[in-house]
Amino acid sequence: MSRDLRLRPADRPWIVGCPGDAAALRGLDAARLDAACDFVEIRLDLPGILAADWSALHAFPKGYTARSASEGGVRPLSAAERTALLREVLEVADWIDLEVAELDAMAPLVGMLRARNLPWIGSFHDFSKLPDDARLDHAARLARDAGAAVFKLAAWLQNPEDLARLARFQSRDHGIPVATMGMGPLGPVSRLLCAQFGSHLAYGRLGATPTAPGQWDAVLLKQAVGALEPVATNPIDPPAPR
Repeated sequence: MSRDLRLRPADRPWIVGCPGDAAALRGLDAARLDAACDFVEIRLDLPGILAADWSALHAFPKGYTARSASEGGVRPLSAAERTALLREVLEVADWIDLEVAELDAMAPLVGMLRARNLPWIGSFHDFSKLPDDARLDHAARLARDAGAAVFKLAAWLQNPEDLARLARFQSRDHGIPVATMGMGPLGPVSRLLCAQFGSHLAYGRLGATPTAPGQWDAVLLKQAVGALEPVATNPIDPPAPR
């Protein structure tokens, strides 16, 4: 089975299934995975994940990441340790996720991805707030200029204004495909809204343990996103006064 992260389906985002622990991998098979998601993301910073039974994922499209503690990582791994973990999976990865904040520290790995023509996601996470637009635009530019295939933004939404601003960010042209999603109580609705505005990816949990606050179950997310009508223009901005 082969899927290219760079080529978004015409009518919906790619659905990424996220096992939150090793137990989530038990009992999975290709049919159940295909009903839930298009890719599986393996978090190498999760305890026990390397020793888990991955047999169900052998032929299934998958990406890998290793989060830093500052962006939600479970284990306190240095940039060098995370680079080493990711280098070990390059032969079996369909894509890699790297944090924009650490692109300089992981420059050798970025070079390896470029040499292999292996797509990668430049990701940005904020678990307390949605940063201002200038900071978000800067992060997207860093990912684009470094050669990322997709810029991913996940941030905590505190109010409806944040939700609208996230959708506006998604709707703009950043010169790179963008995947946006909120975290927290507004996270679930944000993942549907951002999908309508063209989010390249949408993430849902496999198993009982989410990897971020506000994740849908991946099966439900795939069904819900599949029922949405894409938004061609931005109706959030009110019409100009006459």
